[in-house]
Amino acid sequence: MAELILPKMGESVMEARIIRWLKKPGDQVEADEPVLEIATDKVDSEVPSPVRGVLMEVRVKEGETVPVGTVLATIAEEGSAVGAVALAGGNSAAAVPAEGTPTAVASNGESPKPVATEGVSTRIPARDGERFYSPLVRTIAQSSGLTREELAKIPGTGMGGRVTKKDLEAYLSQRQQAPATPTLVSTPPAPQPAAAPLPASLEAIVQYLQEHFILVPKKTFTHSGPAEIVEMDRMRRLIAENMVYSKHTSPHVTSFVEADVTPIVLWREKVKNEFEKKYGEKLTFTHVFVEILAKVLREFPQLNASVEGDKILLKKEIHIGVAVALPNNNLIVPVVRHADRLNLAGIAAAVNDLSRRARAGQLKPDEISGGTYTLSNVGTFGNMMGTPVILQPQVGILATGAIRKKPAIVETPAGDMIAIRHMMFLSHSYDHRVIDGAVGGAFVRRVADYLEAWDINTPI
Repeated sequence: MAELILPKMGESVMEARIIRWLKKPGDQVEADEPVLEIATDKVDSEVPSPVRGVLMEVRVKEGETVPVGTVLATIAEEGSAVGAVALAGGNSAAAVPAEGTPTAVASNGESPKPVATEGVSTRIPARDGERFYSPLVRTIAQSSGLTREELAKIPGTGMGGRVTKKDLEAYLSQRQQAPATPTLVSTPPAPQPAAAPLPASLEAIVQYLQEHFILVPKKTFTHSGPAEIVEMDRMRRLIAENMVYSKHTSPHVTSFVEADVTPIVLWREKVKNEFEKKYGEKLTFTHVFVEILAKVLREFPQLNASVEGDKILLKKEIHIGVAVALPNNNLIVPVVRHADRLNLAGIAAAVNDLSRRARAGQLKPDEISGGTYTLSNVGTFGNMMGTPVILQPQVGILATGAIRKKPAIVETPAGDMIAIRHMMFLSHSYDHRVIDGAVGGAFVRRVADYLEAWDINTPI
C-alpha cells in the first residue's frame, strides 16, 4: 500500500489547502497522474500519484489545510494483492469521510470514533483585525497554550507582518527561558486603570488611536442601488493584501522616460522568423527588455536590493520577475533566475516557458519567489504608461508601455529633422526610503539609453 504525501513545494511553503479531489476511492490512477489540486499562499498546483494502482482511502477532505508531509491518501499498488483485486473490479475502497463530524480510522477494526471538532479556529481566528494567522501557526499556538491576546503581541516577520512558525518558536523559546517572577504576599494597592500595552508596529499604533481616540474615524460605505456581489477568489485576495501591504511599506515614487525604440522594432521585424526557426521560440520585446534590465541592474546594484529594518541588502544574484496576466484576470510574477547569465535565446526560452505554464496553472512555488526586481509590460494591453506597485521586498519595478509611431525630432549631421519614429514610455516606480530621485531617474534613463542604442545588425 503506497501513501500519497503532501510534498515539499519550496523552502517557504509549509502547508497547503486541499482544493479538489480529482479521483475518488475506487478509481484507478496511473503513475504521475494528478490525484488532487492544492493551493498554497504562492500558487495552485496538482499532486500526482507516485504509483499505478487504485485509490483506496482519502484522509483529508476538500477545504482542509494541512502541513507538508501529511498523508493525504492511500493507493493500492498494481503489483500488490489488494491492488490486483481492486484493478479487477472487486475492491472495497474506503469512502471519503462524510461532510460534518470528522472520523478517525481505528487500527483494530472497530467502528470509527468521532474526532473532536473544536480546533484552533474557535479560539484563535484565522484573521484577527489586520492580522492573518496560518493554520500551522494557530495549531502551534493552541498546543502551547497561547491566548489570542498574547499571539497578537508577537511581532511578525512574514509577508504583511504575518507571524511565521519561526517567530512563534522564537517567542516560545524566550518565554520558557524567562525566570519566573516570585510571588509576594502583600496588601493589594488601590485599583488603578489598566495601562494599555504599547503597540508593536505603526499599523497597530494607528489602529489603537482609531479605537481609543477616534482621531481617524473608520469609514463605512453603503450602496442602495442594484449590485452584484462577487466574492474574491483566493488569488485575488492575496494580490489585494500584497498591494495594500506594499503601499503601506514603501513610499512610492515614479519616474518616466520616453525612449525611441525604432532600432529594436526594425531589428526584431528583420530577425524574428529566423530566430523562431533557429531556437524554436517566438521573439518578443519583453525578452529584449529583460536582457537590458539585467545589464542595468549590474550598473545600479542599489535597485537589485531589499530592505530589512534599517539595513539594505544588496543582492549579488539578479532574478527578474516578469508579470503575466492570467486567463481569469489575475496576475502572477514568475521569476527568470540569473537573468544576467543568459543570452537572448536563453531569456526567450525561460520567459516563454514560465508564461505558458503560468497560464496553465503549472508553476511551482519556487518559480514565483526570490525575485530581486520586476518587469511589467503594460504595453501588451495597449497602455501608454503606468505607475506599477513594487513587489515587496524589492525596491523597484519597471513598466514598459505600448510602442507607438509618433513624429519626433531626430538629430543628424545635416541638422535636426522631423521623422516618424517608434516611441515608448518607461515608468519606473521605486522605494523612496532607500532610492532617491537622482538614482531612480538615472536608472530608467540608462535603460532607455540601451534601448535607443540597439544595433540593428545585432546577430541572433
